[in-house]
Amino acid sequence: MKIPKITVEEFYVENASALGMRLLAGSGGLKRTIKEPTVNRPGLALAGFTKYFANKRIQAVGSAEVTYLKSLPKDERVARFENICRQKVPGVVFSRSLKPEVEFLEVSERMGVPVFRSPLITMKFINRATLALEDLFAPRGQEHGSMVDILGVGVVIKGESGIGKSECVLALVERGYSLVADDITKVKLIDGRVIIGTSSSVTRDHMEVRGIGIINVGAMFGVKSIRLEKQIDLVVSLVDWDKVKEVDRLGIDEQTVELLGVSVPHITIPVRPGRDMARLIEVAAFQNKLKRSGHNSAEELNRRLVESMSRKENE
Repeated sequence: MKIPKITVEEFYVENASALGMRLLAGSGGLKRTIKEPTVNRPGLALAGFTKYFANKRIQAVGSAEVTYLKSLPKDERVARFENICRQKVPGVVFSRSLKPEVEFLEVSERMGVPVFRSPLITMKFINRATLALEDLFAPRGQEHGSMVDILGVGVVIKGESGIGKSECVLALVERGYSLVADDITKVKLIDGRVIIGTSSSVTRDHMEVRGIGIINVGAMFGVKSIRLEKQIDLVVSLVDWDKVKEVDRLGIDEQTVELLGVSVPHITIPVRPGRDMARLIEVAAFQNKLKRSGHNSAEELNRRLVESMSRKENE
C-alpha cells in the first residue's frame, strides 16, 4: 500500500480549475509538501498564538482573518504574516477573491511560501479542497486483473496469462456491461473502507485481445461500454480446472481477499473447455448483489434442510 507524497504544485495543478485558484506569489515554494489532507484557518496563529498551530496543512484566509489584520498597524500586520510563513506552512489561499496586500506578497516571495487566491467563499473552498486532498492522499496500488461493472457490481477478474480474462471481459461488454480496466486495475482506498478501481489514463477505453490485437472498446460498443471508475465489490479468480484442489459446491463460507487492507468477497471459478465463463462471472455478480441485499441462497437452503430434518425426527 503506497501513500502518495503530495506537493503544493500537484494540488494546484490538479485542482486549479475546480477551485478557481490563481497563484499570486511564492512560486519558488511549489515543491513544499502538504503533510495533512485537510485545510486550516490560521485565525489564532495570526493573533499570535501558535502553540497548536496546524502548520502542516494548507492555510485558508477568509474575511474574518483579513478584517482582523486590517485592524492592526501596517508593521504589525506584516510581522504576523511573517510569523505564519516561518511555521513552514505549505501554502496560503485567500478566499472570496480577497487580494492580499503587496507587503504580504513580498513576504511570501522572499520566504518561498506560495500564495493563491480563490473566488469561492471560505467554507466552500475548505470543503472542496479537503475532498480533493483526501483523494490525492488516498493509498494506492494496482491489481493484475481486468475490471467490469456488472449492473452496479464492480468485479475484478484475475487469472494466469492466457486463462481467458480478456475473452470473458469482451463477452460481458457485448452483453451491455461496462469495462473499467483491462489487464491492470489501479486501486485506491477512500475513507479507509471503500476500494475504487480504475484504469491508467493511457490505456483507458482499450483492450488487448489475443489474435486480434488492441481494440477501442468505446468506439466499437458505444459510450455506455466504458466506466472511468467503480467501487470493487467482488474479485473472481479464474483457475485451470486441474489446479483447483477443492471446489466449494455450496458457497456457505464466504471467501475474501485483501485489497489495500480491506477484505473484499472473493470466489474461484474452475476453467475448462465448454464452460461459459462470462455467464458464470455474471451470475457470481448477481449472487454478490443478492447477498448485499440480505439474501443468501446457500444459507436459506441449509436452513430448509435443517428444518426438514428436524420435522422428520419429530414425526
